[in-house]
Amino acid sequence: MQLPLHIFEPRYRALVSDAMARDRRIGMVQPRGDGDPPPLFDVGCVGRIAHVEALDDGRYNILLEGVARFRIVSELDVATPFRQVEATIEEAAPDESLAAVQRAALESESRRFAEAHGYAVDWSAVSRLDDMSLVNGIAQIAPFDVAAKQALLEVDGIAARSELIIQLMQFFGRHDGENRVTLQ
Repeated sequence: MQLPLHIFEPRYRALVSDAMARDRRIGMVQPRGDGDPPPLFDVGCVGRIAHVEALDDGRYNILLEGVARFRIVSELDVATPFRQVEATIEEAAPDESLAAVQRAALESESRRFAEAHGYAVDWSAVSRLDDMSLVNGIAQIAPFDVAAKQALLEVDGIAARSELIIQLMQFFGRHDGENRVTLQ
């Protein structure tokens, strides 16, 4: 998937500058809890900067294209404004597809969730997406909390990711309007 980002913090401006001088790849990983610096989740994503617009004041607008998941081995003790890790890149999964009944269940639950939250969706365009783009697109844009997003990132295979998306939409659909419950 692609993710547009506006880069304005000095440490991330340094990260983009460094990546542009190298291989245009950066890793993104969520912090896990508090601390200075906060600990990181074990799994993140490597993205390649597909497009960059350097602004006059040092900020960037970039389009980051997902490449692969990675698993952190250790955090490096280096003197850069941004954190660096040693990681293993996970092999890309072979192209997968959902069974017709799985696809129908995902589309049905997505419609129910979108309508309940007042989201405007071009369902004709959604129906033309391949299974991988549909599942990963929903995982990317769904308004779930950090722990839920992390669980979606870490689950293997699009069938399992699709099932988790359905469960999360059902859970968050029932609990919106109440005190938000965070998955642990």
